[in-house]
Amino acid sequence: MGGKNWLGAIYLRNGGYEIVLRSLSHYRRRLCTLGRSPELDGAAAMFASVLNSQAAKTVPEIDRVTQVVLDYLAGDAADLAGDAGFLDKALACYESDIRKAQDTGHEYFVGLVGDMTQAESALDAIAQARDGLLKYD
Repeated sequence: MGGKNWLGAIYLRNGGYEIVLRSLSHYRRRLCTLGRSPELDGAAAMFASVLNSQAAKTVPEIDRVTQVVLDYLAGDAADLAGDAGFLDKALACYESDIRKAQDTGHEYFVGLVGDMTQAESALDAIAQARDGLLKYD
């Protein structure tokens, strides 16, 4: 993206930070509770140790990116463009888990996303964020 300006920073400053921070928090909760996920039943169970290992490596990255976003909002000149892909991953995780909670009603996903009314209303904000964070001029 050499020579292009990342417009995701404008999106964050204009209120997009709320859904981004909520998605990062959800992503962290999801990885910390991965062992209870119904997706690890059956054949996927043999990959559980690998997935848990990757989750353990990703949680500190979530914490780092969350702090970078908070610092940016506080006026720090942080360069978040390099973290846009990671932010998109957090948003995708939140969106996916909301849809799983809606579609399956499984207590793991419902408990993970919390207030279903709030989560369902977040779907539009997630779509806007995923679009807004990946824009360059």
